[in-house]
Amino acid sequence: MKTCLPPLLLLTAAMAVAAPATAQSRGDWTLGLGVHNVDPKSDSGRLDATALGLGPLPPTEIGSSVRPTITVEYFLRDNVGIEVLAALPFQHDIDIRGVGKVGSARHLPPTVSLQYHFANASKATPFVGAGVNYTTFFSEGTTGALTGTRLKLDDSWGLAAHVGVDFAIGQRSALRLDARWIDIGSDVSVDGVKIGKAEIDPLVYGVAWVTKF
Repeated sequence: MKTCLPPLLLLTAAMAVAAPATAQSRGDWTLGLGVHNVDPKSDSGRLDATALGLGPLPPTEIGSSVRPTITVEYFLRDNVGIEVLAALPFQHDIDIRGVGKVGSARHLPPTVSLQYHFANASKATPFVGAGVNYTTFFSEGTTGALTGTRLKLDDSWGLAAHVGVDFAIGQRSALRLDARWIDIGSDVSVDGVKIGKAEIDPLVYGVAWVTKF
């Protein structure tokens, strides 16, 4: 069973001890280069393949994936920025509980968030954000019980929440620990027949090097 509690507890603890830090000023830009894990919730819903002769299926489980990420943030005013998240394509295995792997898919999850950074006098700056995610799926493939069929996952729009803390390193750089929750739900079709919806809703967490310019 997958769990995200350790990274979340570490992040929460870091934010709890973070004292006040340096302000971000209006007109500033930051660039973040990092590595993040997209970890879908353990039960991504049940699919009904009755039309394909397979009947209702056990819960769907979608595997996690780690990839490099990039963020760009522009500060509209002091401590308030708008951030764009991009990444290399994530790839996920798709399993049916008790059946095994039945497919895989790749996706890109660009996300735009409005963020508030809690400026203070220490080297730690916590922040929170909320925004909109668009996820596009591609390169779907099938195996196991679905071998020989055509799998399709529809694109998704959803809300996203972001929390993290930047630890200043030097005058213009910081080490960032952060986590996002993203609402991703995709209609699933096999051979053109809709068999249900995958509620992926992943937690995305990782580390990045952030530079102000």
